[in-house]
Amino acid sequence: MNVSSKIILISGPTASGKSEFAIKLAKKINGEIINADSMQIYRELQILSARPQKKDYQKIKHHLYGFQNAKKNFSVGEWLKLAKKKIIEIKRRNKIPILVGGTGLYFKSLTDGLVKIPNVPLRIRNEIRLLNKNLGQDKFFKKLINLDPKMKSSINSSDVQRSIRAYEVKFFTKKSLNDWYRQTKTYFDKEDFIKIYLDYPREDLIKKISTRSKKMIKSGAIKEVKNFLKLKIKRDKPATRAIGIKEISDYLEKKLDNTQLIEKISIKTRQYAKRQVTWSRGHMSDWKRIHPKDIGSFLKKI
Repeated sequence: MNVSSKIILISGPTASGKSEFAIKLAKKINGEIINADSMQIYRELQILSARPQKKDYQKIKHHLYGFQNAKKNFSVGEWLKLAKKKIIEIKRRNKIPILVGGTGLYFKSLTDGLVKIPNVPLRIRNEIRLLNKNLGQDKFFKKLINLDPKMKSSINSSDVQRSIRAYEVKFFTKKSLNDWYRQTKTYFDKEDFIKIYLDYPREDLIKKISTRSKKMIKSGAIKEVKNFLKLKIKRDKPATRAIGIKEISDYLEKKLDNTQLIEKISIKTRQYAKRQVTWSRGHMSDWKRIHPKDIGSFLKKI
């Protein structure tokens, strides 16, 4: 398989071994790795986001990891702009860009383009945020689906930020966010990409998630959350939704013991992995699916 002119994308559910696979592949094909995970961008979330470690950076050059302040918002559009720039820089050095992560929307923006929606006036945005706050997310989501039924299968009912965005776009433009997405154009051609999805068996993934949850606690996740809480970051910021922050906060308040803490984090992570798998079935049908046991043979062929 000739990959010299390609951009390689690696996705899969959380804890499926994407980062390790990316490093092995980068060594084999003279590649550099670009982050495509929306939590691994935050410098304050090294452990909880399972960000690559210093030893990994020493093996292969990594980009867009741990550079963003958790107090700030960071959009898909901002990531896409930075990712494009890094891809071009890496290719100019005659190396192969490898994008790895579990954030489906990042990959979708890269392969399908990012929608250019008219700016919603701040007054309207604030009114809709207040509406969400007053109603609560459950009632707000039902109101969104009444306003824009097309979003029912596109947004998780608990995703506050995306629900608000979908509502404000439909309210202001009178057109569904889904319809705006269909009008997008991409910077790259579809032939530029090799898309790989690590298709981990569910039972094996559950075991990996449990092991990783225990390892995170042993590696200092509790201290990381203590430091994170000291920053007093507003709850509407994306970084506050990282799995483990709420659970460790409850542990620090004596609401959970150590065993319950690990179990809670494992359950939340399994639920997140399930959502990733479901999303991939609807949006990544053209990706090459690789069983983890076949990684070795894949690396030999490439």
